[in-house]
Amino acid sequence: MGNVRRPLAGATAAALAALVMTGCGQRPHYASDGTPLPAAYKEVGQLPERLAADGTTIVVGDPAAPTTVRLYEDPRCPIVEEFEATGAPALHGMTLRRETRTEYVLASFRDDRVGGDGSKRAVNALRAALEAGKFTEYRAVVFAHMRENEHAGGFSTEDLLNLAIQVPGLRSATFDSAVSTMKYADFVTASQQRYERAGGDDPLGPGTPAVAVNGTWIQGAQRDLIFGRTSFGRLLSQVNS
Repeated sequence: MGNVRRPLAGATAAALAALVMTGCGQRPHYASDGTPLPAAYKEVGQLPERLAADGTTIVVGDPAAPTTVRLYEDPRCPIVEEFEATGAPALHGMTLRRETRTEYVLASFRDDRVGGDGSKRAVNALRAALEAGKFTEYRAVVFAHMRENEHAGGFSTEDLLNLAIQVPGLRSATFDSAVSTMKYADFVTASQQRYERAGGDDPLGPGTPAVAVNGTWIQGAQRDLIFGRTSFGRLLSQVNS
C-alpha cells in the first residue's frame, strides 16, 4: 500500500478524513454493536497471506481486492481487544469475500510502557505462524486471548505454544524453535519502527488500533465506526461502491 497518508478523492476522502491517535487507550464514544469474537475464526478460507516487500507488513487476502485496509495493532492493547470483538469480524468477512485486502502492522510498544516482553513475543510468534502458512488462524486465537495477557508481562513462550495447539498443523519443531528463540526478533523491531513512522510528527506512533483505508486514515468521529461490526462493514462497503 505504500504511504498510508495518500489522500482519496471526493466524498470518500471527506468520510475518511484522518486524525492521528496517540497511544493505546482511546475508546469509542458510543456502545459498540458487535458480538464477541470467537476463540478462532471458523471459516478462514484459503486466504493468501505473505510478507510484503517492505519486510514489516503481513498482507492477507486477494491481491486483486478493490480495497486495502492497513491495520496497526499491539497484541497487548485493551482497545485493540475491544476492536477485535466488534469491528474486526466485519473486516475479516470482507477479506474472506475478497472485497478487501488487509495489511497488518504489528506494534509492540506496550511492553515498554507497562513492562514485560509479551507483545514482542506474540509478534515474533505471529511471524513464525506466517512462515508456516497459518498466520490468519493463529492470529485469531492469539487476539482472542488478549485479556489474560495484557498485564503481568503479557504473552509468555509457554502461552504462545499452548495457543498454537488450537491451530491444526501449526505446532512443529520449526515453529516451536522460532517461538522459543525469538527467531524473528529483527522483524519485531522493524514492525515497531514501521508503526512509529506511521505517526508522522508523533514519534510514539498513531495509537492502536489505527486503521487506514486505501491510504487514508479513519479518524475523528469516523474512528468510532470501526468499533461496530455493522458500522465498520458499512463504512468499508461505501469505499467499495
